This record gives sequence, structure tokens and C-alpha cells, in this order.
Amino acid sequence: MPDINILSPHVADMIAAGEVVERPASVIKELLENSFDAGSKNITIEIKGGGMTYIRVTDDGGGMLPEDAGLCFLRHATSKLRDERGLESIGTMGFRGEALAAVSSVSRVELLTKKRGTDVGTRVVLEAGDIIEMLPCGCPEGTTMIIRDLFFNTPARLKFMKSDRTESSACSSAALRCALGHPDVSVRLIKDGEDEFFSPGDGKLESCVYSLLGRETAMGLLELASNCEKVSVSGFVGSPKAGHGNRSKQFFFCNKRSIKSQLLQAAVEQAYKNTLLTGRYPACVVYLSVSPGAVDVNVHPAKTEVKFRDERQIFDAVYYAVLSALDGEKSAAEINLQPLVKSSPSPKKDFFKSMNAGEFREKYSGLPKTSGSTFPPRSSESLSHAIPPKPSPDIDKGTIVWNRTLSSGTSGASLVRESESPYISSGSSAKCTDSADSAVQEGVELIKGFEAEPVNEIKESPVQGIFRDVHDEFRLVGEAMKTYIIIEKGDELLLIDKHAAHERMIFDRLKEHGHEIMSQSLMIPVTMNMPADEIELIEQYSEKLSDLGFEIEPYGADSIILRGIPSGTDASDAAAMIEEICEKLKKGASLSESDAIDDILHTIACKAAIKAGWNTADEELLSIAEEVVSGKVKYCPHGRPVSIVLSKKQLDKEFSRIV
Repeated sequence: MPDINILSPHVADMIAAGEVVERPASVIKELLENSFDAGSKNITIEIKGGGMTYIRVTDDGGGMLPEDAGLCFLRHATSKLRDERGLESIGTMGFRGEALAAVSSVSRVELLTKKRGTDVGTRVVLEAGDIIEMLPCGCPEGTTMIIRDLFFNTPARLKFMKSDRTESSACSSAALRCALGHPDVSVRLIKDGEDEFFSPGDGKLESCVYSLLGRETAMGLLELASNCEKVSVSGFVGSPKAGHGNRSKQFFFCNKRSIKSQLLQAAVEQAYKNTLLTGRYPACVVYLSVSPGAVDVNVHPAKTEVKFRDERQIFDAVYYAVLSALDGEKSAAEINLQPLVKSSPSPKKDFFKSMNAGEFREKYSGLPKTSGSTFPPRSSESLSHAIPPKPSPDIDKGTIVWNRTLSSGTSGASLVRESESPYISSGSSAKCTDSADSAVQEGVELIKGFEAEPVNEIKESPVQGIFRDVHDEFRLVGEAMKTYIIIEKGDELLLIDKHAAHERMIFDRLKEHGHEIMSQSLMIPVTMNMPADEIELIEQYSEKLSDLGFEIEPYGADSIILRGIPSGTDASDAAAMIEEICEKLKKGASLSESDAIDDILHTIACKAAIKAGWNTADEELLSIAEEVVSGKVKYCPHGRPVSIVLSKKQLDKEFSRIV
């Protein structure tokens, strides 16, 4: 008996179907692409049972003649490709002629179609790829495809299908991506008898994005527009202020085809470098238009991946288009900060900025006199807060006057350069001339009660006090680059990564009491619009998430309300935590395992911790330093060290002080 067998056409069709039809969502994608190629302007999709039991796609496209209605289910039968030269520049969504053959071989299919301008339509019924019935019928112009009992004859494939909810979410996602790629076509999705979404089909990108992705997402997008010699980029990108915990809101299209492209993804995210927090991802809807001959769409059975002839050109086009959009937002923000009409300068502000009373008087001598006071009544105590104590060791001592006695008796200190002082810093109080403006006179009244003293009696201010020896073990020197805490301990300097250390502190607190995490209620609940597959994950793991401190309620078909978060975390990080948890769950994490719970706690701790670049109070820096110096915190939850040590010997060596 020979070892090599020639498979029957039926088995070959079923194997080929496995490449094209992976799940119900694949069927919807293939049928929608056929409808787009047929010139449809209105498409309605209806699914039941997650698409496993029923899928119906109706369009108002060109339709088919009776003779074409029977041929379209044969393998490699297509109206979109004539010869091999057509492969060099594919301009249609489909071209292989395998979709209908693959779908019909693993399901029960009913086709209703009518060519535009004809009087009678055609009805074709198939089962497992075989035509059971083909008759003329009355139907509207266009095509209707009904798919029932998907994979009924392939139980091996059927057992790998997921729940109806999961498959339904995948169908919604596939239909949404197809609809986003064709703003000029109205697409409606009906799921189990209820409308899921509807796009207007008016050809406007903004209305398509608004209707499909929701108001919250659409309002945070910046318009994208760039035209090069061979590449056109359009669409929208999200503001850096509206980063997301995963890439679920990134959509890329090439010649209206939804694609997955690491090249485009890298180009977009590279443009956000230094403007978006680490671990956050921008939302985007990027439409790329290139010559059909410059892109190969025939590199993946599902046509979700493409290959560009000139990848560098594509990368640059997308990168600079996104960069331009972000720069435009920055410029707009700067413009909005400017007043529409230049107002008169504030006497109160310029009084404290003026070089001396004479210049101040000359500057404001032209202002009209007012019957009331130019300055509102203000106590000397409030004035002490207006001049914050900020002594600096590098200021020329000869030009400084130290004033530390307030007329109200309150203690405080303030530094004022003599050159910047609005009054004369001699032993007596400043006097204004008789011709001084009333604003100047009242300004002088504000500073009465201050007594000038010699600079050699400067005492340390309360702000400086935090940097004194507050512990026998160490001294808090300060903070560098808003990231690293500097500690002096004996003959050593400790540099502490404040984010990593604080993250470990929060993680350890969450781990206490055997993962029993307290929940803190939010005064203002957070509403989140999320993809259907992520909402399903939230519902599936709702009990486990509740154990982690999250209080979540469903809110419509595509939203949730977050009413509580783990104790010790910040409300502003709530949405980011949920997004990142969903991303990890989609990658296979399970909240029922101890390691997986730790992974989720890592996410919560990371989002709640102080971030590098933030302004941090000295008390918080001191608290973190105490934990690190005591040895309680050595590594962040991911295993990175939280501090490094520089010895005096090392520093002496760097400065060549060691003989």
C-alpha cells in the first residue's frame, strides 16, 4: 500500500476551511469584505448564539446572476482576479475565491441574491459544501448570506470553540474593525435581537469613529493628516493625557483593510516617546493609503498582515504625521493660554517684580486714579506666604537682606534680593515721595513691620529643616531629577529609586493578611467604556476582582462603573489598573493561582506608586528613605534593586583625591 494518498476534494476543502474560518468572527470578516467589494452602501449583520448557530449578512450591493450564484461556492472562483498580473496590485478586500467555499464546507448556507436591474433573484441552499437546492425567488437587490450550525460536521474544531459570550465578543470586534475601515458604508450589528452598534456611512472619519468607539474615546483624539508623494496618512491619535493600559484601542488600516502591523504600532508609539508615561499606550485610528503595488496583502491566509515594499518610507510617514499632530496640540494649548485681548498688567504682581519704587511709580504713573484702594487689604502674615522662604547658598550675601520678624508676631522667614526689592533696604523703612502713586503708597503700607537685619544672622528656614540630621543613622540630602532620593549615611551616599521603593511598599501592604485586601469606595465612581471581550473578562472574574478590592458594576453593553478600588491606591489610576489587568487576563493569566494574584498585585502597586518625574513632598521622601535604610525594602516587586550605594572612597577616587 503506498504511503502517499491523494485527499478527497471534501477533506481538502475542510482543511482549507481551517485556514480561513477559525471561528464565527472569521466568517463575518469574510462576508463583510465580499459586501464591500460588491459596492454596498448599507450592510446589516445579525448573529445569534455567538455566531455558532446563526449569522446573517445582508447588503445592497451589486448582487449576482443565477449562473454566478452557483459558481461562487467553488474553490478559487472569484470575480476579483483575472490573471497573475492582478496579484501585483490587489485593490479589493478579497481575491482568492476561498472564503465562500471554506464557509460552506463546514456549515449550512442559504444564499439570496439579485442582480441590480433584474426582475428575479436566486436562492441557493448548501450543506457541507454541496448544493441542495437552487431556485429563482423574489428578494431585494443585493445579497443575503445566512450561515447556520457552523462546524456541525467538524466536531474536532467545534470542541475548541469558546463560550457564546466570548465568540459573540470576537464577532463584534471583527465587525467593528471592518466598519471602521469603511466610513463611507453604513454598518449595523444586531446581536441576539439587540442593536450592538451602527455607523452612519456618511464618509466622515470623525462621525464613524464617534459612533463606533464612543464619545469618550472620540473626544480625546487629535486629527491626523499627512500627504507624501506615495503615502497618505489620515485618522486620529489620542492625546498623551489619555493613555491606556493596553493596545486594545489601536486600529490600523491599509487601503481600508484592517491590519495588524508592528511597524505601524512602533511608528505611533515612537512618536509618543517622552510624552507618555511608561506602560501607557496611545489610542489611535490610523488610515494608510498607498499604491496597491507597494503593499503585498497575500502573506497571510486571513489577510490581516501585510508586507510593505518600502518599510522605512511607511514608518517615517506615520511617525512624522503623529508627531505633527502632537506638536499641533502643544501649540494649540500654548495659544489658548494667551488672553484674547491683552489686559493691563496687575499692579499687585508688578509691585513685587519691580526693580525699585521709582521704576514702579514711573511704570504705573499713567494709570487712572481710583477712589478705592488699589490693593485689597492684606495682613503681614499673608504677605509672608506670598514670599516663600527659599534661601540659596550661592546668592551673593552682599545683596541680601534677611527679614524674620513679622509685625503680627508670627514666626517666619523670607529672602529678598536688594536689587529686586520694592523698597530700600537700609536701617530705616522705605519712604515714598509725595508724588508717588497711590498704588506705591499702599504697597509701602503692606511691608511695614518688617525689620531689616544683617545677613550674618541668617537662621535656617523651615524648608531647610527637613534636610537636617533628622535621624542618627542618615541624613536626607534631597532629590535628584525628581526620581532619585539622595541619602547620606556615614561615609556612603544612597541613591533610592522612589518609584521602585514606593511600589514595593504598596505591594507588601497589599500582600498582608493572606491577600485579604480592603476596598475603598470612590466618592465619584469611574465609568469606563471597554471592548466587549474585556467586559466579558470583568464579568467572568468579578468575584476574584472583588477579593482584590475592586467594586465593579455593569453599565450597559459596553461600559462598567468602578465604585471601589484597593485601599491605598489612587482613584486616578483606577482605569489604568483595570485595563492592564484585562490585558494580562487576555494573555492567559488566571486569578485563581497564587502567582497570578501576585502579578495582578504588581499591577495595582505599580499604578498606585509615586512616579518618576512627579513633585514629591519632603515628608514622603523621608518616609520612603526610612523603609529603605531600615532594610525593609530592598527590591521592587519585579526584582529590580531600589537603591545603589556610592562610598566616599569611590567618590574620592573619581575626583582623584586618593593619593
